[in-house]
Amino acid sequence: MSNITGNSRSIETAQTGPHEKLDELVRRYQQSQSRRPVSAHTQQAFDEVMAWLDGWQGPLIVDSCCGVGESTARLAVANPQAKVIGLDKSAARVSKHAHYQQQAANYRVQRADVIDFWRLLNQHNITVAQHCLFYPNPYPKSSQVQKRWHGSAAFADLMALTGHIEVRSNWLIYLLEFAQAAAHYGIKGDLQQVPEGDDFTPFERKYRASGQVCWQLSCQPEEDN
Repeated sequence: MSNITGNSRSIETAQTGPHEKLDELVRRYQQSQSRRPVSAHTQQAFDEVMAWLDGWQGPLIVDSCCGVGESTARLAVANPQAKVIGLDKSAARVSKHAHYQQQAANYRVQRADVIDFWRLLNQHNITVAQHCLFYPNPYPKSSQVQKRWHGSAAFADLMALTGHIEVRSNWLIYLLEFAQAAAHYGIKGDLQQVPEGDDFTPFERKYRASGQVCWQLSCQPEEDN
């Protein structure tokens, strides 16, 4: 008897492997500097987070595109020695966090544009110990490659935060592309299937319930090996 209980759609794409223009895009943005103005609401969010951190000198974990923040809370419980910041641009998703809240004082879920927030972290020389990107929107059409984090101008700021990155997705090509792009920054990725029972977000549970395979890419600087 099948144990598939979900109905999430699988990724549909014409791509059979990493995008042929990916390396060109990564090199272009690696050599340019973003002049996009920081949104007022994200500047305010950043200021609030800095006040919450209050000069914190210990490990800092960033959980970008955290949705309802279940992953943020779980990261905080698993890393009591660290402060954890969950970021998502959707006020609707962030407002649902109370349902997933954990009794841990070492994390904060904040509505913010992650692109602007990453740049502000870099501008203020904030050291990040680990960066998590669980189930970013893959934009699977070939023409959408520049909307994927690794094909966008924001990738330079993302990579400047830390080389210790974990990305999860139900689209293997997305992670193959991310690893290929990260290699331009001296970052090595280890790609594995997410173990059974290690579901970390509502997305992961949803995809697994639909019979889909979930993958994780664990990145670290090559000099750490």
